[in-house]
Amino acid sequence: MINQKLSSRLKGNIGEDIACKFLMKKGFTIVERNYLKKWGEIDIIAKKKNIFHFIEVKSVEVKNSTANVYKNSFRPEENVHVLKQRRLRRVIQTYLIERGHRLDIEFFFHVIVVRMNTETRRANVSIIENVIL
Repeated sequence: MINQKLSSRLKGNIGEDIACKFLMKKGFTIVERNYLKKWGEIDIIAKKKNIFHFIEVKSVEVKNSTANVYKNSFRPEENVHVLKQRRLRRVIQTYLIERGHRLDIEFFFHVIVVRMNTETRRANVSIIENVIL
């Protein structure tokens, strides 16, 4: 896809694929992707050491993949605002109930940011761990 802007859905799918590979390299097992309810969606549900990890993926295109570019630029993780966090909390609760788990089990919520350079076909992945919902 050289010199073409990706559609939002395609960018999201590619970013989620990259995030899944990143997580698997870190020892996570992917349980489910795109768990969807009317009130929200969880991009990735993973497990590690028998603990659930719910992940929101934010994917953006960048012109240059060097770290210096990110300092003063848009931070996609800021889109996980209070309203989004409330929706995610409700979706996580629904998931746990539907799968027969107690609501008081230990789980973690993370945000993964995937910055993709479509010209070089490279990506930079960062994770913000243990976000409080």
